[in-house]
Amino acid sequence: MLYEWIKALHVISIIAWMAGLLYLPRLFVYHCEVPAGSDMSERFKVMERRLLRAIMNPAMIAAYVFGIAMIVLTPEWMKQGWLHAKLLFVLLLTASHMMMAKWRREFAEDRNTRPQRFYRIANEVPTLLMIGIVIFVIVKPF
Repeated sequence: MLYEWIKALHVISIIAWMAGLLYLPRLFVYHCEVPAGSDMSERFKVMERRLLRAIMNPAMIAAYVFGIAMIVLTPEWMKQGWLHAKLLFVLLLTASHMMMAKWRREFAEDRNTRPQRFYRIANEVPTLLMIGIVIFVIVKPF
């Protein structure tokens, strides 16, 4: 029963983390449309900071904690290729998260130099990584 609770909490954490990873770059797209220093720019800064700090960071940490707990409870997974592939994609997802945190700081300091198109493309990266992760976990192709 413990494993099922941990797995449920892991999935809940992943859903919250993915929601943030998909929404933050969209906020950046909208933020690009407003002049630096404007009331809307300041509002976007607050929204971006709260999303990252109050939702994305805790959800990412929880996803890691519960994911590691599942591996501890099922150590035989460490011998399976699908888990290694999944973990690689999780590391790439984490790198995406860290890049978004960097971009948020640039917006907070009115130093963004990237166009909307950049953030529209960046918005697709977490989706592609998530698709890979789900396939590795459900299909276990190797």
